[in-house]
Amino acid sequence: MSKRLSTYLLAAALLLAALAPGHVCAQLDARSLMRAQQRGENTNLYGVPNPSAEDEEGQTQQPVDSTRERRIRKPLESYFFSDSIRALPNFKWNVSKDYNRITIEPLDTTLTAWRIDYPFYRNGVGDAPIGALGQGSVPLNYFDRPEWRDFGFAAPFHSYVYDMQNAPFYNGKRPFLQMTYLESGQKRYRETNFEIRHAQNISPSTSFSVDYKSRGTRGLYEWSRTKNQNIAVTFAHTGKRYSVHAGYVNNHIETQENGGVVGEWAIRDTTFEMPSGVPMRLTSSKAENIYRNHAFFLTQSYALPLQRVTENDFSLADLSAVFLGHSIEYDVWSKTYTDVYGEYTDERGSKDADGNFVPTTGTYYSDWFIHPDRSRDSLCERRLSNRFFVQAQPWDRNGVIGTIDGGVGIDLHTYSQFGLGDYFTGKYRREKKTSYFAYGSIAGKIKKYVDWGADLRVYPSGYRGGDMSLGAHLALKGYLRGHALILQGRFSAEKRSPGYWEENLFSNHYVWSNSLAKEHETRIEASFRVPDYALELAAWQGVVTDKIYYGPTGSGDSDVGVRQHGGSVSLTSLYARKDFRLGGFHLDNRVLLQWSTNQEVIPVPLVSAFLSYYYEFWVVRDVLRLQIGLDGRYNTKYYAPGYNPALSVFYNQRETEVGNYPYVDAFVMGKWKRMRIFLKYQHVNRGLFGNGDYFSIARYPLNPGMFKMGISWGFYD
Repeated sequence: MSKRLSTYLLAAALLLAALAPGHVCAQLDARSLMRAQQRGENTNLYGVPNPSAEDEEGQTQQPVDSTRERRIRKPLESYFFSDSIRALPNFKWNVSKDYNRITIEPLDTTLTAWRIDYPFYRNGVGDAPIGALGQGSVPLNYFDRPEWRDFGFAAPFHSYVYDMQNAPFYNGKRPFLQMTYLESGQKRYRETNFEIRHAQNISPSTSFSVDYKSRGTRGLYEWSRTKNQNIAVTFAHTGKRYSVHAGYVNNHIETQENGGVVGEWAIRDTTFEMPSGVPMRLTSSKAENIYRNHAFFLTQSYALPLQRVTENDFSLADLSAVFLGHSIEYDVWSKTYTDVYGEYTDERGSKDADGNFVPTTGTYYSDWFIHPDRSRDSLCERRLSNRFFVQAQPWDRNGVIGTIDGGVGIDLHTYSQFGLGDYFTGKYRREKKTSYFAYGSIAGKIKKYVDWGADLRVYPSGYRGGDMSLGAHLALKGYLRGHALILQGRFSAEKRSPGYWEENLFSNHYVWSNSLAKEHETRIEASFRVPDYALELAAWQGVVTDKIYYGPTGSGDSDVGVRQHGGSVSLTSLYARKDFRLGGFHLDNRVLLQWSTNQEVIPVPLVSAFLSYYYEFWVVRDVLRLQIGLDGRYNTKYYAPGYNPALSVFYNQRETEVGNYPYVDAFVMGKWKRMRIFLKYQHVNRGLFGNGDYFSIARYPLNPGMFKMGISWGFYD
């Protein structure tokens, strides 16, 4: 039986590597996935797996023989999943919008990932946020920053929103239900985080799921209430020949915009009894943003085997076949910004001849183009995308040439905004554009040691005619004393058109009609990982030409517009992660070094770090497990981006430097079977390093400190 099981696991390792899109998941194997599932890890399996395989009660488990009738009464017939993958009790995946491929992940049942309640802090060294839960953020690592080709106004909320690429699909032998609730602070200023997800199989090959999240804060600072509601409903049928993935996502974001502090002195030099007493620039203006998004997608394919399929073939992954497919996506985003004319007073705005502070009064926005004392700027973007694709599997997915993909598509764009002339018609101005594109890829494997691939996407005509992206990846896997060593590299080159709103905008505070050149960007990435020793090293090198960004157009806070740098900017990033373990002690260190040849165009901190030091132990063996420790975030001082509420964008500024302040959380985490509990005091070091300099974005202070508690309970037995 062990020999048979080993054969299954080896086949699954090869299958998963070929199925995984891109370069990150190319080397995953079923054995690693099973170990991660048994340990309850929430990584992409290149993260930090534990050296011992324990289930959620801490019991060491053995791989399950999926051929046993008592474990699976009916085979999950699918070319997506091999026998070893089907042996997992529960697993989830995401589907590629362009290719007939999926990415498999274990369920989140760990203490390590769950205790980081702000999602923008979970990857790498995290983001630079505006402030509290539910508010916008931008990744500190330039190479992690999302490139939103459509509706870039939603980019600050990238860590919260659902889309076609991250909508989760689940498979479980039994229904799965998980609920999470976290809260913090006094009732008047409380942060809340509520999540519930349910997944259930209708048959071994058919499943549906519902994921709902509600996160936000009532606001520690003046006029900072934020509420995010996100839902993803998915349906999947992965049959032997026919497969379909369908989903609906809805994202609703409401955020009050206070514009940041009237002066950094309010945080740095003064200790207010309550954060609500800190004066903000847009409090009297009652500024607010509301974002709405709903999207529907469906991807389906049909397999045509090129050889005879027997009753013993549960999967087409190991057979020659051709897959014909179609994908459709309908996506609508809207943004409404409102405010009224208001003034703020800076108590230290200037000094008189004797050196005494003199209050000054000002307004946030310099221009009012439509209405002199109130704004209601409404923008809407619709996109309908159709794609037809063919995937050829000459021998099997594990061959030297495993898959050859090709597809064509059309994108229909509709942009709507209310212009000055629309006051006479009473209708929004709409502009329609059409993009045509073609894409293809090739991928293969040499046993379990080499994974390679290349992809190409071109826009021959239409709105984005002339755009192109090219990529290639190579992954090498070896073993040293039974421990996997993974070396990966990727090259990418892209030529992309500017976004519609970067060239066309008419609002109460900002009006422009720009003619911008295409951006050109080339990247080289390399990484080395030893998962069993929790070691990860990575390097990125990029060159951007004709970079488009938001930057200052004058001396005021609101003097912001679209800029384009006519030359080239070079970026270099070095990343290292190592979790040192001594008994129950964990010293998890993540450090990022970055250099930019032009800090005015692409500002980045030289050093960014996330450090997590904790002790993990059994209170009651196999019943209750605890973690006690500290999480810390730090970056060196630099001209961090500012944030403009009316535009909903981060912009470059050269007036205020931010950094050199460690932000530390103290926590106690517990896990009793499938229930997780945490107690945390956020920003426990407040007042220990000066009066305060806890900014991550210019003029926007982080939370001064609060007590948090949360609970998560999963039911899937």
